[in-house]
Order: sequence, then structure tokens, then C-alpha cells
Amino acid sequence: MTDLTLKNGPLRFSALTAGFDRNPEGEIVVCLHGFPDDAHSFDAQLPALAEAGYRVVAPYLRGYEPSSQPDDGDYSISAIARDVIAWVESFDVEAVHLIGHDWGAVATYAAGALAPERFSSLITIAVPHAARFDEAIKKVPRQMARSWYMVFFNIPGISEYAVQRNDWSLVKTLWKRWSPSYAMPDHKWHQLRSTFEADGVRGAMLAYYRQNATPALLLGIKKNEVAELTSVPVRTLAITGVEDGCIDTRMFDHCFDDGDFPAGIAVERVQGAGHFAHQERPDEVNQLILTWLSANSRN
Repeated sequence: MTDLTLKNGPLRFSALTAGFDRNPEGEIVVCLHGFPDDAHSFDAQLPALAEAGYRVVAPYLRGYEPSSQPDDGDYSISAIARDVIAWVESFDVEAVHLIGHDWGAVATYAAGALAPERFSSLITIAVPHAARFDEAIKKVPRQMARSWYMVFFNIPGISEYAVQRNDWSLVKTLWKRWSPSYAMPDHKWHQLRSTFEADGVRGAMLAYYRQNATPALLLGIKKNEVAELTSVPVRTLAITGVEDGCIDTRMFDHCFDDGDFPAGIAVERVQGAGHFAHQERPDEVNQLILTWLSANSRN
């Protein structure tokens, strides 16, 4: 893997890449990580996609390094989606495929809604259509209990202390509860911790929740720009782990309306996987991804 720096205005985003030397004309696939994770979330996907002929880019999202922390503190999903659109516009291609996990999935739906012409297809992992989340959560009441951490992260001071306390033990607990069958390798944890402990990153990670997942937004009492982005006119594959302890897989039965996805929507459930399905079952998820990309190629 090699490194690349992406830009949006004054912000600079480091990115991992694969396949650019091997596949100079290959279609580009952009992979967006979520919380609590970073660009290495897709370490099992980059080589597989490069081997299949794609050029792959996995950036660190807004705030996950000091160079991408905005002066105005804007961590809204619409701002993150516009980062993605700016990156795509910097590539010398008409459109790219976009893959997103967790917050990266939320940004994927938003980017596809804001600039559908820039995307050949979308793939999301672990999070269903965010614009319909508040409606679906009323049909899956258990999801409110699973979303407790979102509410907790909205409490200033206490959550800053708690999330980093005792060597980020809360983050370790979330990984375990969200993916109960997965044992994170030690090297993965050391790498993540180095990301989280960089200047300003802890506050940025919490800002995602404070600006996009307040109790009022989760319950639909208050609306933001993402709630209005119901129409995603790009062919979309949504992947969910059956054992997901963060986002109940039944939410995928209630968040998708065919009218919201006029180009088509498909849902795939991965048995024996939780919230981080692409890391837990990489071979199975990679096959789903490659089959989808091949069917939606513009070449």
C-alpha cells in the first residue's frame, strides 16, 4: 500500500492506496471508514480489489488527523460528504465506486444523493439508509437501547473522559459488543490507539455524534440536511452482519424504500458477522463487493 494526500480547501487527508501502479486505467474505488476505526479498516479489501484490477483509495475521514480538522468545527455528514465529492473531482475520471462503513456508510448515502453523477455504484456496510433511521428505530425498539452510546457521547466533559479512560477501554468494549465473534489482533489495536491519541482526534470523533446523532435527531424530533437526502439515485448494495450488536440487522428491513433508490437497492446479510463484517468475514464480503462492482462497471 502506498500513501496519497487528498484535499478539500485547506484540509488535508492522508489516504492508503492500492493498485495504482498495477492498474493505471482501472476503475477507482473509494473506501470510507467509520468509528471507532480509521483508514486501515479496509486493509483486507485493498489488496483484493487491486488484484481484481481496481485502483483503491482509503482516506482518513475529516478530523481523524490534525491536518483534516476544520477551524469551524464542522463535522456534519453533509460536510463529510462534500469532502468525498471534492476528492472524486480531483481524480481524472468521470465517476468512482464508493464503499462506506459505519459513519462512512452514512457519508456514502449522502454523497450519492448530493452528486449521483460522480458515482458508478455505492456499497454500505453496517448502517442502513440514514435518512430513514428515525422512522425505522420506532419499528425496532431494541435499537434505541443499542444506540445508548450515541446519547452518551453527546454529554460534554464526561464522555471525553470516559472514552479515553483506562487505555480506551470503552472503545474496546464497543468493538466486543458490536462484533461478539471477533477478536481484534493486538497490532490492530496499537495502530488504532495511535490514531485516536493524535491531537484533536478524540474531540472530532465525539463531534460526529454531537452534530449528527443527538437524541432529537435520532427520534426525528429535529431534522438536519441528511434527513432531507432521502433520494439516492445510484445503484446501492447494503451489507449487514447478522450478529451486529450496534445496528440491529432488522433495521435494514425498515430503512429502505425502493422509491428512495430508483437505480436499485440490494441488501445482503452476512452470517457469523457483526458490525465490522468486512474485517470479520473478509473473504465473503470481498466476494460480495467484487461481484457488485463487476455488475456495475462503467467500462
